[in-house]
Amino acid sequence: MPEEIQFVPPGTRLTGSGESPAHDLARSTTRTFICTLEVTAQIEQEYVEMSVWGSTNGELWEEKPLLIFPQRFYKGETQQVLDLSQRPELRFIRARWHLHRWGRGAPQPMFAFSFSAREIPAFETRQGHSA
Repeated sequence: MPEEIQFVPPGTRLTGSGESPAHDLARSTTRTFICTLEVTAQIEQEYVEMSVWGSTNGELWEEKPLLIFPQRFYKGETQQVLDLSQRPELRFIRARWHLHRWGRGAPQPMFAFSFSAREIPAFETRQGHSA
């Protein structure tokens, strides 16, 4: 069964940068995911930047993200593929988000969004053999 990771549950309202708990990849068979960022509410003059990070042990994280989403300023959905099939040493992943606000008005950013990763299942032929 394909794995579903909910880094940020739907409708979560955030006013600052942060990160999700680490997620163990032990149950993943393909190690390839479609990652979805969905912004459902925001205020003007701000953006959210989402990234995914990897670790071999869940304690020390790589210096560079595995995946960076483009900055989002408005409501909408963005998807990207995260392929870890060539990185078997990575056992854990987590999401980090950076919120930034500028201009007048409220000093804090505010976004409502969700962020998830759904494992892409292995391709199977009509005979049921993996390709």
